[in-house]
Amino acid sequence: MSNALNAEDAPQPPKVLSTPLEISGNLRQLQDSHDPLIITFHERTQRFQSYLVDVDRERGTIKLDEMIPRDGERFMLAGEPFRVEGFHEGVRIAWESNGQPTIDESGDNRCYLAPLPDEVVYHQRRNAFRAALKLAQLVDIDLDGEKLKAPIRGKLLDISATGCKLRFDGDITGNLQLGQVYDRFAAALPFGKMTAPVELRYLHFEEKISTTFAGIRFHNMSGLVQRQVERFVYQLQREARRFDKDDL
Repeated sequence: MSNALNAEDAPQPPKVLSTPLEISGNLRQLQDSHDPLIITFHERTQRFQSYLVDVDRERGTIKLDEMIPRDGERFMLAGEPFRVEGFHEGVRIAWESNGQPTIDESGDNRCYLAPLPDEVVYHQRRNAFRAALKLAQLVDIDLDGEKLKAPIRGKLLDISATGCKLRFDGDITGNLQLGQVYDRFAAALPFGKMTAPVELRYLHFEEKISTTFAGIRFHNMSGLVQRQVERFVYQLQREARRFDKDDL
């Protein structure tokens, strides 16, 4: 079971997209899904969050939403080169800045107008089966560690060999930071509690339902924890297949 899961999860080689049609098409996926972007500056360790709000292939431009925290704007407008990275359904989509953005305040929100990238790296990082839990069977989780003042309790929505998606009541985005490693993530799996460090890769508050969704990646987990995760994924996979057969 372990070898099969590891083989499925093997990363695929990255592709470099270089035509405006390919580039704009993939960037629009990030825009349409409202996937968060991580912006990093070459000489700095701090990470900033933004979103793609417009992709215009004809004009050769993109628009990025105002950065969080706002400090990043100062570095961007000073001409510091930066990298943008987003994830869409397990695919890493990343590019380097190729020109200094300008501030655009023509719409409702302040954003940054930048040239369409010359190249985009498209990297299928995960092929693992991602098992979704039924609403009645959602697993309780705790996110804790030195970087948090108090544990944050939530629910496990889905899980793969490399990470999982979480749900929290209310807006907790102010308590968490993208790219941060939290050293105590605990999940009450049916056959025992698992604990592992995790890296926060996705964070979004859905105002309409007052719920925060987070995506985490397991970070340096032990062999024991890896076997626990693989066992749980395999169990959910079997249940999903049995459900599909019953449906037929």
